[in-house]
Amino acid sequence: MSRGSYYNEWEPYPAQWLRNLMAAGHIPQGEVDERSITDVQPDDLRGFTQCHFFAGIGGWAYAARLAGWPDDRELWTGSCPCQPFSSATRGRGKRTSCERHLWPVWFQLIAASRHAVVFGEQVSGARDWLDGVTFDMGSIQYAVEVDVLPAFVVGADHARERIYFTSYTNGYGKSRLPIYAEASRLSRFSGEQRGMVPAHGLYDDVACLRAFGNAIVPQVAAEVIAAFMECRP
Repeated sequence: MSRGSYYNEWEPYPAQWLRNLMAAGHIPQGEVDERSITDVQPDDLRGFTQCHFFAGIGGWAYAARLAGWPDDRELWTGSCPCQPFSSATRGRGKRTSCERHLWPVWFQLIAASRHAVVFGEQVSGARDWLDGVTFDMGSIQYAVEVDVLPAFVVGADHARERIYFTSYTNGYGKSRLPIYAEASRLSRFSGEQRGMVPAHGLYDDVACLRAFGNAIVPQVAAEVIAAFMECRP
């Protein structure tokens, strides 16, 4: 029997936000695990249909719903910490040697569980991070496709350019065009859909800014997921 969705988020504030969003019906029902991903074992994930790591305020889960991905369809997502690769943070210069470089930890869980589809995201300057992702996923026979997308492709007033990757087992067949070549779909979201999900009782301005600052733009991630679905229904 499915346990629903699994959300791994170690900071208490966004973890509670996830619970509020589940209660409001904005993201799939499931469990929030507030441990560090370094403490998560493959057996802890058994029975979950979807697993969202570094879950933040549920951007990937919300994006999947925007794209029409069913709640009961297998899916793994994650946005590894950007601090080691962002020039705006204290991790500047450390990159893959930084203790906050957690892709290797997540990859071990992916390799042990072998879910069919994995979506992920990182800051656009993290090319060495992307090289590691591509090599590691290839070593377990997953294909990797990459798009570099800014937030303004869905009508945002800022760039927020990010690397998005899609990785899948060989059973998913043909490759697709990069999303930026599919501009006809980028206007399909209404103004209402472009809005962020409400906070539902969480009003601390500083904490809200931090939560939003660490979040993906769900509408952009939804485009990545929708493009995958068009070629691999």
